[in-house]
This record gives sequence, C-alpha cells and structure tokens, in this order.
Amino acid sequence: MLFNKVTIIGLGLIGSSIARIIKQKNLAKTLVAVDASKAVCDKVMELGIADEATREIRNGVADADLVILAVPVGACGAVAEQIRYALKDGAIVTDTGSVKGTVVEQVMPHLKDNVHFVPAHPIAGTEHSGPEAGFTELFIDRWCIITPLPDSDIQAVEKVTALWEACGSRIEIMDVKRHDLVLAITSHLPHLIAYTIVGTATDLEEDTKDDVIKFSASGFRDFTRIAASDPVMWRDVFLNNKEAVLEILQRFNEDLTGLQKAIRKGNGQQLEDHFTKTRKIRREVIEAGQAA
Repeated sequence: MLFNKVTIIGLGLIGSSIARIIKQKNLAKTLVAVDASKAVCDKVMELGIADEATREIRNGVADADLVILAVPVGACGAVAEQIRYALKDGAIVTDTGSVKGTVVEQVMPHLKDNVHFVPAHPIAGTEHSGPEAGFTELFIDRWCIITPLPDSDIQAVEKVTALWEACGSRIEIMDVKRHDLVLAITSHLPHLIAYTIVGTATDLEEDTKDDVIKFSASGFRDFTRIAASDPVMWRDVFLNNKEAVLEILQRFNEDLTGLQKAIRKGNGQQLEDHFTKTRKIRREVIEAGQAA
C-alpha cells in the first residue's frame, strides 16, 4: 500500500484506468473519485472502481495523501484553485496531461508551500473516453514521463514514480520544456494531421465521401481512430502547447512543400530517398517496443 488516501479528479479513460489499478493492487486504503458529472459518479460506483464518488471536490480531496488531476489540461488551473485550501499539509498533487509547461504555470500559483506538485504524463490511451473505457492493462510497458520541478520534494517524486511503476509503466525523467517539444512531434502533430485529413473527407461531395468511408484503406482507418479522440482534451492540448506545436508544424510544412515540389517535378529519386529514410524510423519504433 503506497498511500492512505488517493483522490482522482476526472474519471475518463486515464483516471478510471488508474482507479482500477489502485483497487486491483490495493495501492491505497481509500480511493475517492471526483467528477463534475453525476452520471460519471454513479457509473464509477456501479463499476466498483472507487470506494467513494463525489461531485464535491473539496470534500473529495480532504486528507488525501495523493491527488491526481486527470482532467483536460486547460482545466488544471481552475481545479487547483478549488482544492487549494482543502489539501492537507504534505499532500502530493500530480497530473496526467500531455502538456506540462502551461499546466505548471496554471497549477503552481494555487498550491500552498507545504503541498508538493509532481507533473507526470502517461503516454497511453485509446480513442474511447468515460469511466467504462478504462482498463488495468492500459499503461503496461508504456512510458510515463515525470517532469519534476527544480524544487520538487524527492520523496514526493519517488512516491509518484512508485505509483506509475505499479501501473506497469516505464519511467523517464524529463525537463518540462523538452517534454512539450517531444510530444508536439510524437503526439500533438499527428493528431492535428488526423483531424485535418478526416475533416477534408467530411467536406467532400456526398457520393465521394461515401466511397471514401466504404473503401477506407488502413492509413485512413488509422487517421479516423486518432481523430475520434476526445475533442475537449485535444482542443486544450493545442491551445496549451501552442509554441511547440507551431514550431513543429512549421517544420512539417517545409518538409511537405519539398515533397509537393518533388511530385510536381517528377523527382522520383527524392521521393524514394525520403521514404527510405522514414521507413527506418518505423523499424526503430518497433525495436523500441512501442508499435502495439
């Protein structure tokens, strides 16, 4: 048992998966779920993935050793403001968002000096959401990036690390700024492209769109899966990692322009060289165990 009481705020895919693991592995004596939706709280209790479920956020975090913010990144600051005076001395607050810089900026001003904030990001997910979508295997052999702050309490970092190791994650410690740049290319840009491609298909003439859906090849199917992700979550990701996303998007546009010119000029060698180079990356992803 790692904690006496854990409170998870936000019981979507990530939050409900963590809750299931905590219950299954008996990592906390008491597990409290907090969600603004009564329907979600009712479903949590029906599924039995928490000891308590409440919409009262301050009551939910009272006496908690660990509070996990599993809400969209744009909501973290407001949540931190609400729980500020309800947190006990020595409490640890962590999050699960895929943006770290703005989350730190939004959360830290609302936490008391004797509360420890340890940002974290599990790199795992599906296109599904809600408490029914969670499952205990979600984080197994997936990376969880922990981004301690310069003055983070080492014991708090160790506690958060131990939680994610218990979830089956592989741990990487990373600087906040580097995290946001790396995720801009590995996660945020692919989602932006997926939303764009599927949006383009949506705007086609009706008969053409029907054929696109009917004869979807694996590439388009993969894009539709990504584009089916939680729209609120991804809206907040792009708005809160603006600088890194725009930097990577500019590089992508330059590369895309180069490919456009190669196609227009019939430069097959340039295309083949580019495809050969990118094929190598796929092999490296597979070798790193991140293809499934």
